[in-house]
Amino acid sequence: MIQSIDHAILLPAYLAAGTAVLVFVADLVTPRRAVSLSLGVLGALAVIVAAVRAPQGRRTFCLPEGCSYVYDKQAAVVAVAFAALTAIVLVLSATTRAEPGEYSFLLACSMTGGVVLGAAGDLITLIVGLETLTLPLYALVALRRGIRSAEGALSLFVVSVIATAVALFGAALVYATFGGVHLDQLAKATPTAQLVPVATLGAVLLIAGLAFKVAAVPLHGWAPATYDGAPLPVTAYLSTASKLGGVIALLLVSGALLDVRPTTRAVLAVLAVATMTVGNLGALRQTRMVRLLAWSSIAQAGYVLAALVVSGPAAVAYTLFFVIMEIVAFGVVIAARNDGDGGRIADYRGLARRSPWLAGALVLALAGLAGLPPGFAGLFAKFTVVQALVDGHWTWLAVIVVLNAVLALAYYVRVGATLFADSDEAPTPIRWPITAALAIATALALVVGFLPQWVLSAVGY
Repeated sequence: MIQSIDHAILLPAYLAAGTAVLVFVADLVTPRRAVSLSLGVLGALAVIVAAVRAPQGRRTFCLPEGCSYVYDKQAAVVAVAFAALTAIVLVLSATTRAEPGEYSFLLACSMTGGVVLGAAGDLITLIVGLETLTLPLYALVALRRGIRSAEGALSLFVVSVIATAVALFGAALVYATFGGVHLDQLAKATPTAQLVPVATLGAVLLIAGLAFKVAAVPLHGWAPATYDGAPLPVTAYLSTASKLGGVIALLLVSGALLDVRPTTRAVLAVLAVATMTVGNLGALRQTRMVRLLAWSSIAQAGYVLAALVVSGPAAVAYTLFFVIMEIVAFGVVIAARNDGDGGRIADYRGLARRSPWLAGALVLALAGLAGLPPGFAGLFAKFTVVQALVDGHWTWLAVIVVLNAVLALAYYVRVGATLFADSDEAPTPIRWPITAALAIATALALVVGFLPQWVLSAVGY
């Protein structure tokens, strides 16, 4: 029998959902951009406060087999991360040409899915939270109302549906063989000898379906078209919050199934190698900034999958470092290209002369993504992954990670050099909300670069 509901640990989810409803109603009363965006930001900040203050180590929606909602330190960190990313993206959206009420409502709905996902204790809650995070993104991508935007939204929709179908089929096989859906129960269950092949197939399909959500190979082709077609702030959200959601889902499932079905480790390792290699090779030939960042994001997903093979906390730590660097990179793109298009890499020629602080922020982000100083956050992220792989006796995979990191230097250095080339273009005016959001994100990147233990201890590494 279900016990009484613990509303205290559900408060962050309540506030996230309440923010979506509040923005929706407010837009009916006064459809002003400032009102909708401000309410969305305030709601996200309220979620952060509630996530920090909510009691940890408690569960609700419990049955004898296990609990569906588990609020621990990891769930709190995930809720704070999603709310912070949502707030920053809303502020970066000050010049976005979209209906502000609809835009803020969809982002708040997606934030709600992320908050719930972090505390998921069973496969049903996990998949519902992940789909709640993902579904609003289809509409958000299409808000530019152009052919590229429509193509990007359709690509995201088709691949996401396929990935969800694969994951659901895997979850059904897991339930049929293990006799439950609660993650704690799955970690302790052992299928009968006759059902071992079915259990293995179910675990592989479930993890593969969730891996496709983070643009893992072979279902990675949607990312460049979708990133390039969406409004720039939505692209920033896709490359950070959406990817974080996929990683958290993979972490929860792999934590329950990796030890039960060791074959899934090999599947993750193969996906990691293919994803990081294809992502880096694809980025080498890009001439548009957003597409380069999209292929780079695919490669980064490969590094995360490699970390998941041996250590969930290392994967989450790497993801948090990555999303901070990524939001800074897209913040600079939004500030430098306020016409809604990321433009070509050549368009950033001479940015260091026109806007030195923008160029400095972009260099910091690119260095972090490459794992080089002064992007110390990215450097510690790469080191964390390699150390976890070596400690876990997956040295060959650590070597491939290092080789791919070296390969990625080719395009990161190329973009960085372009910023310091000669140019006669005039400085681009920047709206103050975008300046404020980018300054906060850049300051955060600097802080976690010099104090990486904050992130590492937060995820329990």
